Amino acid sequence: MPRSERVTGADLSERLLVILAADAAGYSSLMGRDERATVIALDAARAIFRRLIGEARGRVVDMAGDSVLAVFETATAAVACAFAVQRELESAARDQDARARLPFRIGVHLGDVIEKADGSVYGDGVNVAARLQTLAAPGGIVVSAAVRGAIGSRVVTRAEDLGPQAVRNIVVPVHAFRLFEIESADAGQVAGAGGSAPQQVRFCSARDGTQLAWSAMGSGPPLVLVGRWMTHLEFELEAGSWSRRIIDALAAHHTLIRYDARGNGLSDWNVDDIGFEQWVGDLEAVVDAAGLERFALLGQSQACAVSIACAVRQPRRVSHLVLYGGFARGFNRRSPTQDEKDAFAAMATLTRTGWGKNNPAFRQLFTSQFIPDSSRLQQDWFNELQRRAATPANAVRYMNTVADIDVTELLPRVDTPTLVMHSRGDARIPFEVGRRMAAGIPGARFLPIESANHLPLEHEPAFVQVISETLAFLRS
Repeated sequence: MPRSERVTGADLSERLLVILAADAAGYSSLMGRDERATVIALDAARAIFRRLIGEARGRVVDMAGDSVLAVFETATAAVACAFAVQRELESAARDQDARARLPFRIGVHLGDVIEKADGSVYGDGVNVAARLQTLAAPGGIVVSAAVRGAIGSRVVTRAEDLGPQAVRNIVVPVHAFRLFEIESADAGQVAGAGGSAPQQVRFCSARDGTQLAWSAMGSGPPLVLVGRWMTHLEFELEAGSWSRRIIDALAAHHTLIRYDARGNGLSDWNVDDIGFEQWVGDLEAVVDAAGLERFALLGQSQACAVSIACAVRQPRRVSHLVLYGGFARGFNRRSPTQDEKDAFAAMATLTRTGWGKNNPAFRQLFTSQFIPDSSRLQQDWFNELQRRAATPANAVRYMNTVADIDVTELLPRVDTPTLVMHSRGDARIPFEVGRRMAAGIPGARFLPIESANHLPLEHEPAFVQVISETLAFLRS
């Protein structure tokens, strides 16, 4: 291979993407009957694909022959785009001679791909999407179970379960679903039948003018999921998300308020101050924007300290505190050894240089600490969440601010019913740190959780326990 064409490892990156593969049904037969009319119809269809994929913020990878290959960041965008393409192709076909109509089959899959520097993609994810489109009827759409689960009720569809399907060179059969669009008259019944509650993202301003993205889902007593490091309002409802199952369960019983803290997700990234006082102020700005008079708080990780501070400041407004995987003192306040300080400094340096790269190798270090007992799909999703949630610079700012948190003096002043839970095998926040936080809060109930993950995942018995204990406590 000439030097100019040589491909190195640096030119390749692993990505978790949603792949759309489409192919014209009966293309060869149509070409045999009328080449000119078929080429005109193909060009018109390609124009529709290009425009709608672009509008859905997807990317066309290839349009070789009569096929289309595109990638998307989210399953919701890919499936909505697929339906839009089929609607427009069907509309255009009404003005065409029946003999020149060119319907397309579409397959959509969520999976790992290898992406080259030129934007081309390869791998099992592409093969699966191509296989799925062969299962679709002309004008139809077939998706994998990963995509079906990811879209929930955000794209209103009816699904026909096709069961496991064999895919060439793929050892494990791929579970497939044929999707049908539902008319608006039937949409209301389907939206309430399961999956994620509808979400509307709104914005409010913090005291310093920082724009904060927040949303409300579900119905019932207000519950605020306090903003923390590494959140993204939209991506946390997408594919492979271990957050999504928690969100769905809580929104089924409560009006769930979520928001991205400053420097995170859909909130402003370019901010002057990322500090503890700003985080508490952001929480207060969101609950005021939502018009909440009284509400419960659910804090995870460093959001536990933010929740404690809010409960002390506004005891009449906070009805319950649920704290999971948290601490009262950050790393720097826990008398770390010199070796621990050196390791922290090294991690900060690696974060600054490796966080935003397409290759997830560095972010996998964090993932292995947060969710060591997880599937490849769950790890891929969490790796991607880190990249989307914050810039490398903001990630380092978060690390340093979190390390300096100390709310130990506030613990005795908490006068709110409190449930504290912590995973026994948590490698990110030691179990003993969570236990000490609980011991400092008057009347708090402490519940050890049998899990190695920072937050339990849906395949663990601990997941059901955490959800049921949280809901029962909030009803008390």
